[in-house]
Amino acid sequence: MPERAAERRTGRGFGRVLVTVYGILAFAALGRSSYELVVKFGEAPVAYTLSTLAAAVYVVATFALAIGTPAWRVTAWITVGLEAVGVVTVGALSLADAGVFGESTVWSGFGQGYGYVPLVLPFVGLWWLWRTSRSASEERTA
Repeated sequence: MPERAAERRTGRGFGRVLVTVYGILAFAALGRSSYELVVKFGEAPVAYTLSTLAAAVYVVATFALAIGTPAWRVTAWITVGLEAVGVVTVGALSLADAGVFGESTVWSGFGQGYGYVPLVLPFVGLWWLWRTSRSASEERTA
C-alpha cells in the first residue's frame, strides 16, 4: 500500500516531466528577470516586476510539484492557480494594449516569447494536481 501512495505523488511518472518543464521555465524566467531588475528596471518597472513575480511563481511551483507532500500540494495549487490567472490576465491586457506594461513580460501575449508554454503549463499543472489528488483520495476510500 505505501508503494501505491508513492505512485500518486506529484513528482512521479508524468509529474517528473512536468517538474522538468517547470524547472526549465523557472531557470529561464529567473535569468531574464534578474537581468532586467539589475540592468533595465528604470525603463519599465511594472513589466520587470511582473517578470520577477512569474519567476518566483515558477520556482515555488517547481519545488511544490517535485516534493508533492500534502503541505506542498496546497502550495502547488496556489502557485499554479496564480500562474494561470497571471498569464491569462497579463496576456489579455498585453493584447488589448501592447504598451500597457512598457516592455514585454514572461506572460505577455500569453507567453508568446516562450512558445506559449506559460499559457499551457498551468492548466496541465492543475490537471495533474487534480488527477493525482483524485487518485490519492480514491485510494484512501478503498
